[in-house]
Amino acid sequence: MTYAELTAKIRNYTEVDSNVFTQSIIDGFILDAEYRILREVDSDNNRAYAIASIVAGQAYVSTPIVTDQTLIIREAQIIPSAVYTGPNAVVEYRDTGFINEYNASNATGLPKYFSYWDEDTIVVAPIPDLTYTMQLNYILKPTGLSSSNTTSYLSNQFPTGLLYAGLVEAYGFLKGPADMIQFYEQKYQTALQGFSIEQMGRRRRDEFQEGSPSIQKQG
Repeated sequence: MTYAELTAKIRNYTEVDSNVFTQSIIDGFILDAEYRILREVDSDNNRAYAIASIVAGQAYVSTPIVTDQTLIIREAQIIPSAVYTGPNAVVEYRDTGFINEYNASNATGLPKYFSYWDEDTIVVAPIPDLTYTMQLNYILKPTGLSSSNTTSYLSNQFPTGLLYAGLVEAYGFLKGPADMIQFYEQKYQTALQGFSIEQMGRRRRDEFQEGSPSIQKQG
């Protein structure tokens, strides 16, 4: 489904023309719908990673992630480098209070925990004893649907969900009727279940490990 098709459907379903649902208002519905889907489903298109350098003796790490394109850091791990030749070491998330207490003694070592400090910085504990390399796996906010980007992963792979989520936003903007908001919310939730199964189950399942039936050749 293209941007033009989605825009036309939202206006047609709500029976509201472009005098009320202007392009900027429709764009707002679409953006809100995209953010909702991205937060509710860990889909294939919004998984990304970046590499950060951890400096010995410094607990604060500048992240190389573009802030306005990032929803959340999913996972952090120390990866092998010139100074660290061990296996990948997961760095677990903790709140800043925990990190501050852990670092109060100024103990150094391989970082085990991290927390958000501000939008461009994370803090790790214990304080690094060496210059390590950290891989940050995060949820990316991909380029959304718009007049200049006429198709997207969601519009191609989850068009019904994008439409229903957009209609929930549209009827909310119109302040009713409540039964229509509920109707499209239910339609969205039903569509979301199928999309979630596809993204978090079937597409990432290793069928050699998880029992896909095999067919033996005869003869």
